[in-house]
Amino acid sequence: MVGLPCSGKTTLARQLETQYSALRLTPDEWHTRLFGQDLEENEHEARHDAVEALMWDVAARVLVLGVDVILDFGFWVRSQRDDFRARAADLGVDFRIHFADVPEEELLARLQARNAQLPQGAFFIPEARLKEWMGIFEPPSPEELSAQRR
Repeated sequence: MVGLPCSGKTTLARQLETQYSALRLTPDEWHTRLFGQDLEENEHEARHDAVEALMWDVAARVLVLGVDVILDFGFWVRSQRDDFRARAADLGVDFRIHFADVPEEELLARLQARNAQLPQGAFFIPEARLKEWMGIFEPPSPEELSAQRR
């Protein structure tokens, strides 16, 4: 799943999970359950990286067993997507990118609504933080999307 917070990644991941009888791994759900709302704490990034690493270990084993896996990680930059594309190839499994592409105005409106209700397993994200992440995000190119298998 590729996209920024509030782009609809997890909603789509849940639909795909049912459609493909797949294992869905959403780091924010695990992270908030283990560490709570720690987005503004110094340890957040290290904790999140540890959760994603553990999830990959689970995903790799499940993929080898022949079960589809949905990594709801966001994959904001091409290098992350390339890394996991290579990991999948090393396991001999196919991959597919699902890109949740939402305009900035809609992301901000969704963020405001999400923060007001804060669903379980989601982080409260300040608007300034989301805008910062928008500057980092590298959407997949048409070539990257057309190169996928499956």
